[in-house]
Order: sequence, then C-alpha cells, then structure tokens
Amino acid sequence: MSNESETEADEETAAEEEQAEGLQKGDVVKLAYTARTVDGGQLVDTTDEEVAEDDGIDTEQQEFGPRTIVLGENHIFPDVEQDIYGKEVGDEGTVTVAAADAFGEYDEEEVRTVSKDKIPEDDRYPGAHVDIEGEHGHVETIIGGRARVDFNHPLAGEDVEYEYEILEEVTDREEKAQGIIQMMLDMELEVWFETDTVEEEQLVESEDDEDEESEPEYETVEVEKETLYIEATPQLTMNQQWMMGKQQIAQQLTQLLDIDRIIVQEEIGGGGMGMPGMMGGMGGAGGADIEDALEDADVDAEEIVEEIEGAEE
Repeated sequence: MSNESETEADEETAAEEEQAEGLQKGDVVKLAYTARTVDGGQLVDTTDEEVAEDDGIDTEQQEFGPRTIVLGENHIFPDVEQDIYGKEVGDEGTVTVAAADAFGEYDEEEVRTVSKDKIPEDDRYPGAHVDIEGEHGHVETIIGGRARVDFNHPLAGEDVEYEYEILEEVTDREEKAQGIIQMMLDMELEVWFETDTVEEEQLVESEDDEDEESEPEYETVEVEKETLYIEATPQLTMNQQWMMGKQQIAQQLTQLLDIDRIIVQEEIGGGGMGMPGMMGGMGGAGGADIEDALEDADVDAEEIVEEIEGAEE
C-alpha cells in the first residue's frame, strides 16, 4: 500500500472515530426544548411551563418538565436527532425542520365536503374539531346539508424551529425504564429489575435421525429471565394508551431495555399479597400460566378446584 493510500485510510479511520464520539443511536437522554413555527412563531411544544403560560396555554391540564427520549427511535423529529448525534450533555442546538419532515405539506385534496349528518350536532360550527370515519379534521363551513372539513394536520405546511438543550444522559436502568414509560403513557410508575429462575419446556434433540416419525420429546429445564416489574396502579389500568397498546408497549420496552419479559404486578387488598399479571414481550418474553401465578400468590390451585366442585354439587 502506498503512503498516500495509508494516509487516506488513517484519515477515514480518524473521521469514523470522531463521528462515533458523543451521544449516539440507542442512548437515552433528557431534553429541554421549545418548538415554534418559523412563520408566525406559534408554539408547537415545550417542556418549559413558563413558556407555555406566556403563550396562554392552560398549564393546569398538562405536566411540564424535561422529556426522556431514546435516540434513534423517532421520539423526536429525525432532523433533531441527527443534530444531537455526537454532542455531549450540556450542549444546545437549534434545528429548522421542513414542513414535509414535520407535520407534512398542506394538501388541498384533504379539504373535502361531507354530509353534515356525519358531524355531531354540538360540533356543527366553523372551527370545530371532528372525527369522521377515523380521520381527524376541523370544520371550515357548513352550508345546507353539507360541511366543508379540512383533514390536514393543523400545522401542515409549517416549518418548525426546534431549540433544545441536552440536560442529562440516563444510564440507570430503572430511571431509564421509568423515563420511557412516562414518555409512552405520560405517567410515573414504580419499576424494578429482577433475574428470575423459571421452568420451561424445551425440545430434546434426538440422536436417532432415522426415526423421523417418532413423537418429539420435551424436558423441563430451569432458565434465567431478566424481568422488568411494573407496579400496577388504578391510573394504569384506566390509561387508554395502555389498554389499547400494551403488547406493542411491551415489545418496545423489551427491545429498548434488553430484557426477557415484563411482569405487571398488582397488589390486591391491604395484606401485601401481590398477584402478578404477566405480559409477554419480544425475545422469548412470555408469561406464566395460571398455576404459576397462583403459586407465586401462595394460593393452592387444587383447593380452589375442590371448592368450585363442591359448590356445583
């Protein structure tokens, strides 16, 4: 290899090492930020309560504070993520996100005429926000039996300026789990990690390859499962996002936290007895069956069966 080629290779290696420094994809950070439209300065989002109050936002209905995000998971605009890569805690930045990459370009075809009967009577006025056949829009006009509805995002066509500050890199596992859950569900929950030993049925590999018609054999083995425990609360059980998407949330958590399974644990009564509710995720995450759950709760399954049969007689 010539000296010139070696110099170019060294420069490329140095550039790659320099690029890899600082925050990278998969890192969990806490951000403070404020986003406004470039044209008009309309507030889009902020973590600062004072900024929201100054813009006339009802802060009593929302919680403000730094947001925990996972870089590379589209928790913020990709253009902002790209600007954060390579930076350190304490760094600040300002990014202008083009309309197409923010809330989309404005599409005239998304302004459509519909029957006013599809709109609830209380929402039949210009400016009302409505949901029609799974689409969200706002009413422009109502004339006779027809309504003109704009199904574009309210901020479609707007470039957005995003100012941020990197406050902290989150490395503690429990804090990381709490931050991700709060980002997904907008609520704080108690969490902890444990390594549990559980029994699983595994297929026994047969040495006799000629006997292809033989029944597969299984054996019970003990395996370790890295488990995230989540303390269930009444607020969690009533959370719409949780109710509608708990499996998807479980998959994301198991991937982001590199764990085997999730157990949502609910305390019943005041005696401190926990009845764990299992929720499977990715990477072999599964739940325990009913007998395992009853055993964990110190309940005899056979006694329950006997009581039920006795009641039926």
